[in-house]
Amino acid sequence: MGPRRLSGFGAALALAGVVAGCQSEAASEQKTGANTPAYGDTMVEASIGNVSGLIPNITSDQSSHEVGDLMYNGLVTLGRDLELVPELAKSWIFSKDCLTLDFKLHEGVKWHDGAPFTADDVVFTWATLINPKTPSPYKSDFNDVDRVEAVDRYTVRVTYKKPYAKAVLSWAVPMLPRHLLESYVKDGKIKEAPQNWSAPVGTGPYRFKEMKSGEKVVVVANPDYFKGKPHISRIVYRVIPSQATIFLELKAKGVDLASLTALQYTRQTQYPAFEKGYNKYRYAAGSYTYFGFNLKDKRFADRRVRLAIAHAINTQELLDGVVQGLGRRAAGPFRPGGWADNPNVKGVPFDPKRAVALLADAGWKTRNANGQLVKDGQPFTFELLTNQGNDERKKIAEIIQASLREIGVGVEIRILEWAALLKEHIKKRQFDAIVLGWGTGSDPDQYVVWHSSQSGPDDLNHISYANPEVDALLEAGRSSCVQADRVRFYRRLHEVLAEDQPLVFLYWRDALPAVSSRLFGVNPGPAGIKWNLDTWFVPKHLQRYTAE
Repeated sequence: MGPRRLSGFGAALALAGVVAGCQSEAASEQKTGANTPAYGDTMVEASIGNVSGLIPNITSDQSSHEVGDLMYNGLVTLGRDLELVPELAKSWIFSKDCLTLDFKLHEGVKWHDGAPFTADDVVFTWATLINPKTPSPYKSDFNDVDRVEAVDRYTVRVTYKKPYAKAVLSWAVPMLPRHLLESYVKDGKIKEAPQNWSAPVGTGPYRFKEMKSGEKVVVVANPDYFKGKPHISRIVYRVIPSQATIFLELKAKGVDLASLTALQYTRQTQYPAFEKGYNKYRYAAGSYTYFGFNLKDKRFADRRVRLAIAHAINTQELLDGVVQGLGRRAAGPFRPGGWADNPNVKGVPFDPKRAVALLADAGWKTRNANGQLVKDGQPFTFELLTNQGNDERKKIAEIIQASLREIGVGVEIRILEWAALLKEHIKKRQFDAIVLGWGTGSDPDQYVVWHSSQSGPDDLNHISYANPEVDALLEAGRSSCVQADRVRFYRRLHEVLAEDQPLVFLYWRDALPAVSSRLFGVNPGPAGIKWNLDTWFVPKHLQRYTAE
């Protein structure tokens, strides 16, 4: 559930990996510097998901963060190689005991309405996040903060109760304007504030222009941006709730940037017109696809049932058949090859006989006339939800449905529009099982996803997982400034999650973006493709649109 001036906070949608794939003649020109940077033009980006709000601090979906990252800044951000770099803070000093963090802010930064950005806004952002009335899934990043003080107009001091591993990175959280939001936060109505729907005000490279819910969000270049006005004058974020329709728009040049499906990448874009019009990229993304259980359901609360379902799903078949091998099997929530990843954890093997035996041990022994397992007179059937427009997730659901039918478990698939799925089912925990994905940040801390305290309606522990050992490991992992200790905690956490299977880890999918060949400055790296979006440009002779 989530590059550009990478936010990096919470369960962020950071991308990672090595760039591969195709580059056209236009890409070669980018390398030779044959075209001169210019201002102007419009970039149209496509997304399946609708935006759920325009204040990123209270949203957790990728679509909202993609748009929010255009308009807001944190004190720090992540560079191309996932290194911490200054943003609204020009420098910082972290004490050796990891308890005091001082930020020096850039002077002269303005909010989009012209008001000055100061240390008071940093203090206000922190106070907003920890306010019990604020429905933010990122509160836990500030659990160990004792106080935040404005030492002077451009100096902020953060004092911690105890060491926190992500202390500096947590301040990638978008800063919020005190002068506009203070009254809404005080009244517990930040979601209803105009800034969340019709009048967002940040400090970022782009200013809000308009939004038509379910259709588009339009932003325009900020001429007063403290890093310099972006070259691209306007960005239109189009909501197109179908991967097939997005692909048609790509072929018609109706969008400039979109993600390809594996089938589109490998088989449907190998023709001259597409290769001339777009550059394709492939890199290992920091996100995995999973089959998740609602652990409040007594059937799935039984670990034997979860393991049985994991054994019944052939994840290699999914990887080969659904994403054409463009990814890696998942054995847990840590990036393969990363320092927190436990190489000894191999995942649950495909073993339908073992699945049947585990279900029998859990009391699911007899079958009805339809071939479904029955216990206490009730057949083992459940509803599996996923989001509309994502063909790959739909295929996953269908393959899982067929696999579970073989072991006597019935699955009814239901496809829902993204906003409705999130609001009416995920947040309210009104589901049996789901096929979705998690994006991981540059730090392996995943407290907000797995800790039992994060199970509220606005939190990210959607499956309602609770395991005392996991809680303890998460707490220890984020409370140390020594990486060697953190390695030990996270590798044990990896083992526990693999043994417990609170959800079935399916695969890590490669990112497969296509970018119009008229866009220059694209430089993918471990942080993905959009980490430097505010420096992209279209040479004058290739510009297609007029823009303000």
